[in-house]
Amino acid sequence: MRLLSTLCGCNRGEIRGRTQKSGMMHLLFLLAVALSCHGCPDRCLCSSQTVKCQNQDLDEIPHSLPNNTKILFVTGNNISRISVDSFPTGLKLLTDLYLSGNEMESVGAMVFDNMPNLVRLDLSNNKIETFSERAIPDDNKLQVLNLSRSFHSHSSMDVILSVLQHGNLSMLKVLDLSNNDLVILPDDIFTSLFNLINLSLQNSSIISIQNGTLKVPPLRDLDLRDNSLRYMPTTTLAEFSLKPSLHIWLAGNPWRCDCFVEEMLLWLKNSTQVIDMQNLTCADPEALRRQPLLQVESSQLKCVGDMEGVLETSYVFLGLVLALIGVIFLLVLYLNRKGIKRWMYNIRDACRDHMEGYHYRYEINSDPRLANLSINSDV
Repeated sequence: MRLLSTLCGCNRGEIRGRTQKSGMMHLLFLLAVALSCHGCPDRCLCSSQTVKCQNQDLDEIPHSLPNNTKILFVTGNNISRISVDSFPTGLKLLTDLYLSGNEMESVGAMVFDNMPNLVRLDLSNNKIETFSERAIPDDNKLQVLNLSRSFHSHSSMDVILSVLQHGNLSMLKVLDLSNNDLVILPDDIFTSLFNLINLSLQNSSIISIQNGTLKVPPLRDLDLRDNSLRYMPTTTLAEFSLKPSLHIWLAGNPWRCDCFVEEMLLWLKNSTQVIDMQNLTCADPEALRRQPLLQVESSQLKCVGDMEGVLETSYVFLGLVLALIGVIFLLVLYLNRKGIKRWMYNIRDACRDHMEGYHYRYEINSDPRLANLSINSDV
Protein backbone atom coordinates (compact mmCIF):
# COMPACT_ATOMS: atom_id res chain seq x y z
CA MET A 1 0.00 0.00 0.00
CA ARG A 2 2.80 2.37 0.86
CA LEU A 3 4.52 1.38 -2.34
CA LEU A 4 1.38 2.21 -4.30
CA SER A 5 1.14 5.59 -2.56
CA THR A 6 4.75 6.27 -3.39
CA LEU A 7 4.19 5.37 -7.00
CA CYS A 8 1.09 7.55 -7.15
CA GLY A 9 3.00 10.40 -5.56
CA CYS A 10 5.71 10.09 -8.16
CA ASN A 11 3.14 10.16 -10.98
CA ARG A 12 1.53 13.26 -9.53
CA GLY A 13 4.89 15.02 -9.35
CA GLU A 14 5.71 14.17 -12.91
CA ILE A 15 2.32 15.37 -14.06
CA ARG A 16 2.68 18.57 -12.06
CA GLY A 17 6.14 19.15 -13.57
CA ARG A 18 4.91 18.58 -17.04
CA THR A 19 2.02 20.96 -16.44
CA GLN A 20 4.40 23.61 -15.15
CA LYS A 21 6.65 23.17 -18.20
CA SER A 22 3.66 23.43 -20.54
CA GLY A 23 2.46 26.59 -18.81
CA MET A 24 5.95 28.08 -19.03
CA MET A 25 6.10 27.39 -22.78
CA HIS A 26 2.68 28.92 -23.22
CA LEU A 27 3.75 31.98 -21.24
CA LEU A 28 6.90 32.35 -23.32
CA PHE A 29 4.84 32.13 -26.50
CA LEU A 30 2.46 34.84 -25.30
CA LEU A 31 5.43 36.98 -24.28
CA ALA A 32 6.99 36.58 -27.72
CA VAL A 33 3.73 37.58 -29.37
CA ALA A 34 3.43 40.58 -27.07
CA LEU A 35 6.98 41.65 -27.83
CA SER A 36 6.42 41.34 -31.54
CA CYS A 37 3.29 43.48 -31.27
CA HIS A 38 4.95 46.02 -29.03
CA GLY A 39 6.93 47.57 -31.90
CA CYS A 40 3.87 48.64 -33.92
CA PRO A 41 3.79 52.48 -34.12
CA ASP A 42 0.80 54.55 -33.06
CA ARG A 43 -1.88 55.08 -35.72
CA CYS A 44 -0.49 52.16 -37.71
CA LEU A 45 -1.66 48.60 -38.30
CA CYS A 46 0.80 45.73 -38.08
CA SER A 47 0.11 42.30 -39.48
CA SER A 48 2.84 39.70 -39.72
CA GLN A 49 5.69 41.60 -41.43
CA THR A 50 3.49 44.31 -42.99
CA VAL A 51 3.05 47.77 -41.45
CA LYS A 52 0.36 50.14 -42.72
CA CYS A 53 0.32 53.83 -41.73
CA GLN A 54 -2.22 55.14 -44.25
CA ASN A 55 -4.22 58.39 -44.25
CA GLN A 56 -3.30 59.26 -40.67
CA ASP A 57 -2.23 62.88 -41.25
CA LEU A 58 1.34 62.04 -40.26
CA ASP A 59 4.03 64.69 -40.81
CA GLU A 60 6.98 62.30 -40.51
CA ILE A 61 7.84 58.64 -40.87
CA PRO A 62 7.09 56.70 -37.63
CA HIS A 63 10.37 55.80 -35.91
CA SER A 64 9.28 52.81 -33.83
CA LEU A 65 9.01 50.43 -36.76
CA PRO A 66 9.45 46.70 -36.05
CA ASN A 67 12.86 45.45 -37.12
CA ASN A 68 11.29 42.54 -38.99
CA THR A 69 9.15 44.78 -41.23
CA LYS A 70 9.14 43.53 -44.80
CA ILE A 71 6.43 45.70 -46.40
CA LEU A 72 5.80 49.29 -45.27
CA PHE A 73 2.92 51.55 -46.37
CA VAL A 74 3.14 55.22 -45.34
CA THR A 75 0.70 56.75 -47.83
CA GLY A 76 -1.82 59.58 -47.95
CA ASN A 77 -0.18 61.65 -45.22
CA ASN A 78 1.49 65.09 -45.07
CA ILE A 79 5.18 64.18 -45.01
CA SER A 80 6.84 67.02 -46.91
CA ARG A 81 10.38 65.65 -46.76
CA ILE A 82 12.33 62.51 -45.97
CA SER A 83 15.98 62.39 -44.95
CA VAL A 84 18.49 60.04 -43.37
CA ASP A 85 16.80 60.76 -40.01
CA SER A 86 13.47 59.42 -41.29
CA PHE A 87 14.72 55.82 -41.03
CA PRO A 88 17.27 55.85 -38.17
CA THR A 89 17.19 52.09 -37.47
CA GLY A 90 18.16 49.31 -39.80
CA LEU A 91 15.33 47.64 -41.72
CA LYS A 92 17.31 44.79 -43.22
CA LEU A 93 14.24 42.75 -44.16
CA LEU A 94 12.35 45.60 -45.83
CA THR A 95 11.72 44.89 -49.53
CA ASP A 96 8.70 47.07 -50.34
CA LEU A 97 8.34 50.75 -49.42
CA TYR A 98 5.26 52.76 -50.46
CA LEU A 99 5.36 56.54 -49.89
CA SER A 100 2.78 57.77 -52.41
CA GLY A 101 0.39 60.67 -51.86
CA ASN A 102 2.32 62.46 -49.12
CA GLU A 103 2.75 65.91 -50.76
CA MET A 104 6.48 65.16 -50.56
CA GLU A 105 8.82 67.90 -51.80
CA SER A 106 12.30 66.69 -50.84
CA VAL A 107 14.17 63.38 -50.86
CA GLY A 108 17.44 63.77 -48.97
CA ALA A 109 20.82 62.07 -49.18
CA MET A 110 21.33 58.55 -47.76
CA VAL A 111 17.63 58.28 -46.89
CA PHE A 112 17.46 54.64 -48.03
CA ASP A 113 20.87 53.53 -46.69
CA ASN A 114 19.32 51.48 -43.86
CA MET A 115 17.32 49.37 -46.33
CA PRO A 116 19.93 47.15 -47.99
CA ASN A 117 17.32 44.77 -49.47
CA LEU A 118 14.84 47.33 -50.80
CA VAL A 119 13.41 46.04 -54.09
CA ARG A 120 10.27 48.14 -54.72
CA LEU A 121 10.02 51.89 -54.07
CA ASP A 122 6.86 53.91 -54.72
CA LEU A 123 7.15 57.72 -54.62
CA SER A 124 4.18 58.45 -56.88
CA ASN A 125 1.63 61.26 -56.45
CA ASN A 126 3.97 63.67 -54.71
CA LYS A 127 5.37 67.14 -55.48
CA ILE A 128 9.09 66.45 -55.44
CA GLU A 129 11.31 69.49 -56.00
CA THR A 130 14.67 68.11 -54.87
CA PHE A 131 15.97 64.55 -55.12
CA SER A 132 19.51 63.88 -53.92
CA GLU A 133 21.73 61.82 -56.21
CA ARG A 134 22.94 60.09 -53.01
CA ALA A 135 19.44 59.18 -51.83
CA ILE A 136 19.79 55.64 -53.15
CA PRO A 137 22.96 53.80 -52.04
CA ASP A 138 25.43 52.47 -54.59
CA ASP A 139 24.97 48.86 -53.48
CA ASN A 140 21.18 48.98 -53.78
CA LYS A 141 18.99 46.12 -55.04
CA LEU A 142 16.19 48.32 -56.33
CA GLN A 143 14.23 46.72 -59.17
CA VAL A 144 10.96 48.70 -59.28
CA LEU A 145 10.77 52.50 -59.08
CA ASN A 146 7.45 54.36 -59.37
CA LEU A 147 7.75 58.13 -59.94
CA SER A 148 4.38 58.65 -61.59
CA ARG A 149 2.81 62.08 -61.08
CA SER A 150 5.61 63.20 -58.78
CA PHE A 151 7.16 66.18 -60.60
CA HIS A 152 5.32 69.34 -61.59
CA SER A 153 8.07 71.56 -63.00
CA HIS A 154 10.92 71.26 -65.50
CA SER A 155 13.54 72.09 -62.86
CA SER A 156 12.46 69.21 -60.62
CA MET A 157 12.37 66.87 -63.62
CA ASP A 158 15.98 67.79 -64.37
CA VAL A 159 16.87 66.61 -60.86
CA ILE A 160 15.38 63.12 -61.24
CA LEU A 161 16.72 62.80 -64.80
CA SER A 162 20.15 63.44 -63.33
CA VAL A 163 19.54 60.71 -60.75
CA LEU A 164 18.57 58.27 -63.50
CA GLN A 165 21.64 59.17 -65.53
CA HIS A 166 24.26 59.15 -62.79
CA GLY A 167 22.70 57.08 -60.02
CA ASN A 168 23.69 53.46 -59.62
CA LEU A 169 20.43 51.81 -60.70
CA SER A 170 21.90 49.00 -62.73
CA MET A 171 19.45 46.44 -61.25
CA LEU A 172 16.33 48.48 -62.02
CA LYS A 173 13.84 46.55 -64.15
CA VAL A 174 10.62 48.60 -63.94
CA LEU A 175 10.47 52.41 -64.15
CA ASP A 176 7.26 54.47 -64.14
CA LEU A 177 7.64 58.11 -65.21
CA SER A 178 4.07 58.56 -66.38
CA ASN A 179 2.00 61.71 -65.84
CA ASN A 180 5.04 64.00 -65.63
CA ASP A 181 5.89 66.99 -67.84
CA LEU A 182 8.90 65.48 -69.59
CA VAL A 183 8.49 67.02 -73.12
CA ILE A 184 11.92 65.86 -74.41
CA LEU A 185 14.10 63.08 -73.01
CA PRO A 186 17.90 63.45 -73.09
CA ASP A 187 19.77 61.04 -75.36
CA ASP A 188 21.66 59.26 -72.58
CA ILE A 189 19.03 59.19 -69.85
CA PHE A 190 18.71 55.38 -69.79
CA THR A 191 22.28 54.39 -70.65
CA SER A 192 23.07 53.22 -67.10
CA LEU A 193 19.86 51.17 -66.73
CA PHE A 194 21.26 47.95 -68.17
CA ASN A 195 18.39 45.73 -66.95
CA LEU A 196 15.41 47.99 -67.60
CA ILE A 197 12.65 45.95 -69.27
CA ASN A 198 9.47 47.92 -68.46
CA LEU A 199 9.26 51.69 -69.05
CA SER A 200 6.09 53.78 -68.74
CA LEU A 201 6.12 57.30 -70.22
CA GLN A 202 2.37 57.62 -70.58
CA ASN A 203 0.83 61.11 -70.53
CA SER A 204 4.17 62.90 -70.20
CA SER A 205 3.80 65.58 -72.93
CA ILE A 206 6.63 64.02 -74.96
CA ILE A 207 6.91 65.61 -78.42
CA SER A 208 9.80 63.54 -79.77
CA ILE A 209 12.00 60.54 -79.05
CA GLN A 210 15.63 61.50 -79.60
CA ASN A 211 18.14 59.32 -81.41
CA GLY A 212 19.68 56.77 -79.06
CA THR A 213 17.31 57.42 -76.14
CA LEU A 214 15.96 53.86 -76.11
CA LYS A 215 19.01 52.12 -77.53
CA VAL A 216 20.70 50.73 -74.43
CA PRO A 217 17.96 49.19 -72.20
CA PRO A 218 16.76 45.67 -73.13
CA LEU A 219 13.17 46.90 -73.12
CA ARG A 220 10.22 44.54 -73.42
CA ASP A 221 7.36 46.94 -72.61
CA LEU A 222 7.26 50.63 -73.59
CA ASP A 223 4.21 52.79 -72.90
CA LEU A 224 4.08 56.02 -74.94
CA ARG A 225 0.32 56.57 -74.87
CA ASP A 226 -1.33 59.99 -74.52
CA ASN A 227 1.73 62.08 -75.36
CA SER A 228 2.25 64.77 -78.05
CA LEU A 229 3.96 62.64 -80.69
CA ARG A 230 3.13 63.68 -84.27
CA TYR A 231 5.82 61.74 -86.10
CA MET A 232 8.15 58.86 -85.32
CA PRO A 233 11.68 59.45 -86.68
CA THR A 234 13.18 56.83 -88.95
CA THR A 235 16.09 56.29 -86.56
CA THR A 236 13.67 55.54 -83.69
CA LEU A 237 11.78 53.06 -85.85
CA ALA A 238 15.09 51.38 -86.62
CA GLU A 239 15.85 51.12 -82.88
CA PHE A 240 12.46 49.52 -82.29
CA SER A 241 13.10 47.02 -85.06
CA LEU A 242 16.33 45.95 -83.35
CA LYS A 243 14.23 44.82 -80.34
CA PRO A 244 11.80 42.28 -81.86
CA SER A 245 10.47 41.25 -78.42
CA LEU A 246 9.57 44.85 -77.52
CA HIS A 247 5.86 45.62 -76.95
CA ILE A 248 4.86 49.26 -77.61
CA TRP A 249 1.71 51.28 -76.82
CA LEU A 250 1.20 54.43 -78.95
CA ALA A 251 -2.52 55.30 -78.80
CA GLY A 252 -3.70 58.77 -77.81
CA ASN A 253 -1.04 60.71 -79.73
CA PRO A 254 -1.99 63.46 -82.27
CA TRP A 255 -0.50 61.81 -85.37
CA ARG A 256 -0.18 64.12 -88.38
CA CYS A 257 -1.03 62.10 -91.48
CA ASP A 258 0.96 63.81 -94.22
CA CYS A 259 3.93 62.80 -96.35
CA PHE A 260 6.28 62.71 -93.35
CA VAL A 261 4.42 59.81 -91.68
CA GLU A 262 4.68 57.49 -94.69
CA GLU A 263 7.66 55.52 -93.35
CA MET A 264 5.92 55.04 -90.01
CA LEU A 265 2.83 53.68 -91.76
CA LEU A 266 4.95 51.23 -93.70
CA TRP A 267 6.64 50.15 -90.45
CA LEU A 268 3.27 49.70 -88.69
CA LYS A 269 1.90 47.50 -91.46
CA ASN A 270 4.97 45.25 -91.31
CA SER A 271 5.51 45.12 -87.55
CA THR A 272 3.82 43.25 -84.70
CA GLN A 273 5.42 45.31 -81.93
CA VAL A 274 2.67 47.93 -81.52
CA ILE A 275 -0.01 46.34 -79.35
CA ASP A 276 -2.66 49.02 -79.89
CA MET A 277 -2.03 49.85 -83.56
CA GLN A 278 -5.75 49.47 -84.26
CA ASN A 279 -6.38 52.50 -82.01
CA LEU A 280 -3.97 54.88 -83.75
CA THR A 281 -5.86 57.67 -85.55
CA CYS A 282 -4.98 60.81 -87.48
CA ALA A 283 -5.33 64.22 -85.81
CA ASP A 284 -4.38 66.25 -88.93
CA PRO A 285 -5.18 67.22 -91.63
CA GLU A 286 -8.90 67.89 -91.31
CA ALA A 287 -9.78 65.55 -94.19
CA LEU A 288 -8.20 62.56 -92.39
CA ARG A 289 -9.11 63.40 -88.79
CA ARG A 290 -10.07 60.35 -86.68
CA GLN A 291 -9.24 58.01 -89.53
CA PRO A 292 -7.29 54.92 -88.40
CA LEU A 293 -3.66 55.02 -89.51
CA LEU A 294 -3.83 51.51 -90.90
CA GLN A 295 -6.58 52.61 -93.29
CA VAL A 296 -4.66 55.57 -94.69
CA GLU A 297 -3.33 55.05 -98.23
CA SER A 298 -0.06 56.48 -99.50
CA SER A 299 -1.96 58.55 -102.08
CA GLN A 300 -3.67 60.40 -99.21
CA LEU A 301 -0.41 61.46 -97.61
CA LYS A 302 0.17 64.88 -99.10
CA CYS A 303 2.04 67.95 -97.95
CA VAL A 304 0.14 70.34 -100.27
CA GLY A 305 -1.46 72.01 -97.32
CA ASP A 306 1.94 72.71 -95.85
CA MET A 307 3.20 74.16 -99.18
CA GLU A 308 0.12 76.35 -99.45
CA GLY A 309 0.79 77.59 -95.96
CA VAL A 310 4.42 78.33 -96.87
CA LEU A 311 3.39 80.19 -100.05
CA GLU A 312 0.74 82.15 -98.17
CA THR A 313 3.30 83.12 -95.57
CA SER A 314 5.73 84.14 -98.32
CA TYR A 315 3.11 86.35 -99.98
CA VAL A 316 2.28 88.01 -96.72
CA PHE A 317 5.96 88.63 -96.03
CA LEU A 318 6.49 90.06 -99.55
CA GLY A 319 3.50 92.38 -99.09
CA LEU A 320 4.89 93.61 -95.80
CA VAL A 321 8.30 94.28 -97.37
CA LEU A 322 6.76 96.23 -100.28
CA ALA A 323 4.60 98.23 -97.88
CA LEU A 324 7.67 99.07 -95.82
CA ILE A 325 9.57 100.19 -98.91
CA GLY A 326 6.60 102.38 -99.93
CA VAL A 327 6.44 104.00 -96.51
CA ILE A 328 10.18 104.71 -96.58
CA PHE A 329 9.91 106.21 -100.09
CA LEU A 330 7.06 108.51 -99.06
CA LEU A 331 8.98 109.54 -95.96
CA VAL A 332 12.02 110.46 -98.06
CA LEU A 333 9.83 112.50 -100.41
CA TYR A 334 8.26 114.33 -97.50
CA LEU A 335 11.60 115.17 -95.88
CA ASN A 336 13.02 116.49 -99.18
CA ARG A 337 9.87 118.22 -100.39
CA LYS A 338 11.50 121.67 -100.67
CA GLY A 339 14.49 120.43 -102.60
CA ILE A 340 12.25 118.38 -104.87
CA LYS A 341 10.03 121.43 -105.44
CA ARG A 342 13.06 123.60 -106.34
CA TRP A 343 14.34 120.88 -108.65
CA MET A 344 11.00 120.68 -110.42
CA TYR A 345 10.95 124.47 -110.86
CA ASN A 346 14.41 124.38 -112.39
CA ILE A 347 13.36 121.67 -114.80
CA ARG A 348 10.27 123.68 -115.71
CA ASP A 349 12.32 126.83 -116.42
CA ALA A 350 14.85 124.86 -118.46
CA CYS A 351 12.07 123.30 -120.50
CA ARG A 352 10.45 126.72 -121.00
CA ASP A 353 13.69 128.30 -122.26
CA HIS A 354 14.27 125.37 -124.58
CA MET A 355 10.76 125.62 -126.01
CA GLU A 356 11.07 129.41 -126.52
CA GLY A 357 14.24 128.81 -128.55
CA TYR A 358 12.46 126.32 -130.76
CA HIS A 359 9.54 128.73 -131.16
CA TYR A 360 11.87 131.61 -132.18
CA ARG A 361 13.62 129.51 -134.83
CA TYR A 362 10.25 128.36 -136.13
CA GLU A 363 9.08 131.96 -136.55
CA ILE A 364 12.23 132.87 -138.47
CA ASN A 365 11.99 129.90 -140.80
CA SER A 366 8.32 130.52 -141.53
CA ASP A 367 8.73 134.28 -142.49
CA PRO A 368 9.89 134.66 -146.19
CA ARG A 369 11.19 138.14 -145.48
CA LEU A 370 13.58 136.81 -142.90
CA ALA A 371 14.64 133.77 -144.90
CA ASN A 372 17.43 135.60 -146.86
CA LEU A 373 18.52 137.30 -143.63
CA SER A 374 18.76 134.02 -141.90
CA ILE A 375 20.71 132.54 -144.83
CA ASN A 376 23.11 135.47 -144.92
CA SER A 377 23.47 135.37 -141.20
CA ASP A 378 24.31 131.70 -141.50
CA VAL A 379 26.91 132.54 -144.16
